[in-house]
Amino acid sequence: MNVHLNLATHAIPLWFLVLSLFLPRICIVLAWLQHSMTQFIPSTVGLIPAIVALLIPRLLILYWIYTDLGIGLWFLLHVIALLIAWGGGSQRVYTRRRVTYVD
Repeated sequence: MNVHLNLATHAIPLWFLVLSLFLPRICIVLAWLQHSMTQFIPSTVGLIPAIVALLIPRLLILYWIYTDLGIGLWFLLHVIALLIAWGGGSQRVYTRRRVTYVD
C-alpha cells in the first residue's frame, strides 16, 4: 500500500478539504453553489447522491477524495474525523448539575 504524505490537492480545493473535516454538509452545499467541483458535483443532482449527501456526507466526501487523490494524508485525516464523529466522543451525558452515565 503506497500512502502519499503530502498535502497536494488536484481537483478538490484546499478550503473544501479543510472545512469538510468539521462541517461536511455545509461544505457540500457551498461547493455545489460555487460550482467549484464540477466533476464531482453535477449541476443536476440525482436522487442517490442527494440522499447520501444528506444522510452520510462524510462517506461521500471520502469517496470524492479517494477518486481524486487516492489514499493519502487527506484521506486518512477524513477517516479519522469519520471515526471520531461516529464514535460518539464519550459516554457521559451532562444534564444541568447531574452526570448521567449512559451505556
